[in-house]
Amino acid sequence: MMFTWRNFFFLVLLHSVFTGYVAAKVIPVRPGNNVQALIDRAKAGDTLLISKGYYKQHSLVVKKKLTLIGRDYPVFDGLGKYEVLFIYADSVVVKGLQVQNIGKSSMNDLAGIKVSDHRDVVITGNRIINGTYGIYLQNSKFCVVKGNYIQSNATDELSSGNGIHAWKSTDLLILDNIISGHRDGIYFEFVSNSTIRNNRSFRNVRYGLHFMFSNNDRYEYNKFSENGAGVAVMYSKVVTMVGNIFIHNWGDASYGLLLKDISDSRISNNRFLKNTVGIYMEGTSRIEVNQNTFEENGWALRVQANSSGSNFHRNNFVGNSFDVATNGTLMLNYFSNNYWDKYDGYDLDKDGTGDVPYYPVSAYSVITEQVPVAMILYRSFLSGLIEMVEKILPTLIPDQMKDDRPLIKRINLHDRNTPVN
Repeated sequence: MMFTWRNFFFLVLLHSVFTGYVAAKVIPVRPGNNVQALIDRAKAGDTLLISKGYYKQHSLVVKKKLTLIGRDYPVFDGLGKYEVLFIYADSVVVKGLQVQNIGKSSMNDLAGIKVSDHRDVVITGNRIINGTYGIYLQNSKFCVVKGNYIQSNATDELSSGNGIHAWKSTDLLILDNIISGHRDGIYFEFVSNSTIRNNRSFRNVRYGLHFMFSNNDRYEYNKFSENGAGVAVMYSKVVTMVGNIFIHNWGDASYGLLLKDISDSRISNNRFLKNTVGIYMEGTSRIEVNQNTFEENGWALRVQANSSGSNFHRNNFVGNSFDVATNGTLMLNYFSNNYWDKYDGYDLDKDGTGDVPYYPVSAYSVITEQVPVAMILYRSFLSGLIEMVEKILPTLIPDQMKDDRPLIKRINLHDRNTPVN
C-alpha cells in the first residue's frame, strides 16, 4: 500500500479506537476494598462492578467517565456526617447503589449523590435513604435521574433538604422516582428546558414539587399527595403541567397547586382531589386551564384580583365546598364550557349547554375572603340563608365572573395517560 498522509491518519485513528475499546475494563469491587483507590486507578470508560455488602466509605470523588454498578444494592454509609458520592465528570453512570445516612450542615448542602458542572450523567435505580439532600444537580446539563427511591424522615424545613434538587441546570429528565420525607420532594431553581415525568412525591414537609425562576419546563403524569403545602410554581413562565394528580394536600396553607407570578403556561388534564385549595393563583397571567377535574376540594379555585388573562374551559367541578373564590370584583379571567355540579339552570334547546349563565363565586365565599373566621358558620342555617337571599337580590357576587355556556353533563376526562398509582 502506497504511503500517504491520509492512510497514516486513518491507521492512527483506527489504532486509538481499537486500543480504547480493548482498554475498557470491568473492575470488581468487594467489601474491604478501598473504593476511592479503585476509582482513581480506573481508566475513562471502565466499569466498577460493586458487590453486595457494607462499605463504610464516603466522600467518594469521580473525575472521569466511569460506570458504577451495584449488585444487590451495596450500602455506602455517610455515617450521619458526610456526603457519599461527588461526580465531577461527563457521562458518568451510577446504578443500583444504596446510599444512606448523609450528614447535615448549616454551611453546605450535603447530598447522597452530587453532580457539579458536568453533563450527560445518568443516576438510575438507586436507593437514597435518610439523607438531607438526596440527589443534587448543580450547573448540570442533559442529566437523567430515573427510577430512584429517595426517602428521609424530615420533620421541619430548617433542618432538612430536598429529595431531588436542581440548580442552574438545563435539559434534565426526572423520571419514575419515588420521593418522600424531605423538605421539598423535587426542587427546581433556574432550571430550563427540562421534564419531570411519572414520579411520586408524597409526605414531604413543604412541597411535593417546587419551581422557582424556571422557564420552558414541563411536568406530567406525576402524583403529589399528602404534602405539607402541595405544589408551588413561582416566578416562572412557559410551564406545562399535564396529566398530574394532586391529592390530599390538606392544611391551613396547603394547595394542590400554588401559582405565584407565572405567565404563559398551560394546566391540562390534571386531577385535583381532596385538597384544601385545588389551584391558588396570585399575580398570574395568560394561563390556559382546561380539561381538569376539581373534585371534593375545599376551594376548587382561588383566583386573586391581580391575576388576569387566563382561560378556564372544559373543566369538571364536582363536590367542592366552593367552586371559585376571589378577592376582587372585576372579571379579568374567562370561564366557558365548564361542568358545574351546582348549576341548576336548564337546556331548552338541548345543545348540551345551559341557557342561563352560571356564577361560580358564591356569596359565602366572598364573605370568607374578607372575614376568614366566618368559615366557622359554613353549612349553618345562616350561610344557607345568605345564599338564598343572594340568588334573589344579588349584591355580593362579582356579576362579570360567570360561565355563559355551562355544560349540562360532566366531561369524560383522563381516559388516557393515567398518572402513576
